[in-house]
Amino acid sequence: MPILYVIATPIGNLEDVSLRALRLLKEVKLIAAEDTRKTRHLLSAYDIKTSLTSYHEHSRRAKLDYLLDHLERENLALVSEAGMPGLSDPGYELIGAAIERGISVVPVPGASAVIAALVVSGLPTDQFLYVGFLPRRKGPRQRLLSSLVDELRTIVAFETPHRLKESLSDIEEILGDRRVSVCRELTKVHEEIFRGRVSQAGEHFVDPRGEFSLVIEGKTRAWLKFQERS
Repeated sequence: MPILYVIATPIGNLEDVSLRALRLLKEVKLIAAEDTRKTRHLLSAYDIKTSLTSYHEHSRRAKLDYLLDHLERENLALVSEAGMPGLSDPGYELIGAAIERGISVVPVPGASAVIAALVVSGLPTDQFLYVGFLPRRKGPRQRLLSSLVDELRTIVAFETPHRLKESLSDIEEILGDRRVSVCRELTKVHEEIFRGRVSQAGEHFVDPRGEFSLVIEGKTRAWLKFQERS
């Protein structure tokens, strides 16, 4: 029975790819990629000639049956733009459909911006909540943050540069001036990790550029200390 390999790719530095991932990317006949340009760059760096097909937010419905038909005959590799497929990308639909058809789905773990940001944040890592990209519009974003007011676990989210300052402002307004770690361009040339309060992060990132991962302190640690001082 053919296998769907869910393969993690680097989030920045091309050296952050496993030997197993490289072997499988060479062995399969087809790779379904969220961003074929980025995947082609990775394949070129390691002289891998495997055929690529796009599978992203806008093509997922049109490509799903094609990829499932391929899996009836041959193994398939699924890769995202960066990191682990199926996490904040359309890959989860292919994974779910393959499972429903009884196709084996095998993870090939590797780089993850969520875990990388969490472990270098300096905030508790024993339990955490990943909420994906914060909503684009202010209303939905504030409603999401309001639902997290009493969240005890460390919170991890992604944000784009052009919305970062607005999101930090909403976080401070709704969750308070908690400790936060803002990770920019993880594993890339201009990697930056800011640790401090939400208000300080807003002042620090005057002209945000790059990809951002936010790690926010949970209520327990943030507010028990505040109450003790009050």
